[in-house]
Amino acid sequence: MIKLPLQVVGWILAHTPEGLLRGLAWGLARLFYYGVGSRRRLIRANLHHAFPARSSLAAPFLPPRRITAIVRATPSLTAFYAAQRAQPKATIMCGPHLAHWEVQTAQPLLVDAPFPELGIIFRPLDNPGADAWLKKTRGRFGLKLFSRKEGFQQAVKLLRRQGIVAVLFDQNAGGQGALTLLFDRVCSTSELAGVLASRFGAELWGIYPRYLGFWRVELVMEPVASDGSAEGATVALNRWLERVLRADEKLIPSWLWGHHRWKSQDLPSQRLRLELKRNFLAADLRARGLAAPPRRTRFWIRLPNWLGDVVMALPLLRAIRAGRPDAEITLVAKPQFLPLLEHLGVADRLRPLPARGAGYFAHFWRLRAEFPDCFFLFTNSARGDLEAWLTGCRQRFGLARPGKWRPLLSHAYAPPAGCVEAQQHQFELWLAFLRHFGLVAAPDLAPFPLSTFNLQPSTSARIGLICGSENSPEKRWPVEHWRALVAALPGEHFTLFGTARDRAITDAVAAGFGDRVENLAGRTDLLEFATRLRACRLLVANDTGGMHLANALGVPVVALFGPTNPERTGPVFSAPVSILQPPGCAPAGGGALADLHPATVGATVRTLL
Repeated sequence: MIKLPLQVVGWILAHTPEGLLRGLAWGLARLFYYGVGSRRRLIRANLHHAFPARSSLAAPFLPPRRITAIVRATPSLTAFYAAQRAQPKATIMCGPHLAHWEVQTAQPLLVDAPFPELGIIFRPLDNPGADAWLKKTRGRFGLKLFSRKEGFQQAVKLLRRQGIVAVLFDQNAGGQGALTLLFDRVCSTSELAGVLASRFGAELWGIYPRYLGFWRVELVMEPVASDGSAEGATVALNRWLERVLRADEKLIPSWLWGHHRWKSQDLPSQRLRLELKRNFLAADLRARGLAAPPRRTRFWIRLPNWLGDVVMALPLLRAIRAGRPDAEITLVAKPQFLPLLEHLGVADRLRPLPARGAGYFAHFWRLRAEFPDCFFLFTNSARGDLEAWLTGCRQRFGLARPGKWRPLLSHAYAPPAGCVEAQQHQFELWLAFLRHFGLVAAPDLAPFPLSTFNLQPSTSARIGLICGSENSPEKRWPVEHWRALVAALPGEHFTLFGTARDRAITDAVAAGFGDRVENLAGRTDLLEFATRLRACRLLVANDTGGMHLANALGVPVVALFGPTNPERTGPVFSAPVSILQPPGCAPAGGGALADLHPATVGATVRTLL
């Protein structure tokens, strides 16, 4: 059923005047481009990544006379065959995925006789009838076709006879290829050409049809230099292809941009690690004079809306960086968090969330032009999912908690049955989510070093206090308890931190203590808050974002938990932490913070000091 339509369409195309064919090609190209949305976006994405400044059925029926009018041999091609006739050498002829590639089967028509032995390794069609027809028509000028299904013994014998074996090399090889770079992005390249060249000491040549006009091409042959290894040959072929495409404006449209060139790590289970059966990245980097892969795979990460959650996610961001050193990490977060995130150096790019209003979602629609490769969401809301979907990102990863429907995610991790979230730390839940999608690097829980803030080891005698809690009044230790703590430590000096909304609380705590208590509530931005916090030798805090930030910065923390659950939201970095709860409070929280006596807190502070 497939063979007959192919023959009919091919015969019609072969006998249609070129003027009509030109109009037909123009119309079909636009129908394909505008009619298939997903393929159109893939083509634009491929072009955007490779060239950021830019954002044949008829062949079997063409008579030799018309073929020689369509395709011509370049001097490089004729010189190659002249040398091959004079002194045969085992040769691997490598063709990239360019338009008009089928004219390579007509090479015997283009050069002087006698034509040397040339065999083409091809992937057979699943339909036996269509496969036999294509094999017959492609070999009608004397070339031999070697099916991959039948193994490579015929190709091996031909190389041993100093013949030529032609191979199509591609960057769409999936799990069967080798990790390499193409236009500075990690891809999966077929390594057959490199393996054969290495094993049989064969010369490596690239061949491609160069576009001259409608149905007019010339065949170009170029030697490809390599170190003789399979790795070196595979890497050299990709670098040769890059050079050829970059050097020839007319050749760029001929490459098959509709193929997903950089899908090597598209498997959801491998998205956060670089893994294939073979990894040629080290050889590729050496050839390019690079120490690490360029960060060109675009990972966008939507951070939570609360400071404490953002801080708990930081070790996971470092683990993502370790697992995918080729990733350009873009963080999408509230604007007030960005200066701190930039200072900590946990991402390559930062994008502020826009102001709420009529243009909010239009902002994310405009980001489609940046073509993110995948979007990881640390949020748990339909709003965040819609943001990611609007960017046009094909892969959107998130955590699907029980009872939480997230239809706009392309890939969701559901916690295992029986998982009780109240007994599992939020950090561990996120870690399980990321490991489900391939994360293998262990999170680094070491605090950020002093050098992050250009600080020396603290000589400050000050103790930091965070007395407020903007989002939950029940998480606040009473003002009289804070005053009792300050009074119980008469030789110490204190700095009060908080937002402008906490000012009434901090004013009440500081009243009457003079210069022993410095009140900074509402007087610092987040970056200055972090810097002043890092200068403290100890922090006593309610369950707040500032508590987590101090922990990330290496400041010893006395954390006061009452109604909230330290098993779920306690500090995660390895700096010293003492968690205090009211007497009789369950480990998972639920107690009244007012029942935590100042003497208990004071004793813990003295121990840490």
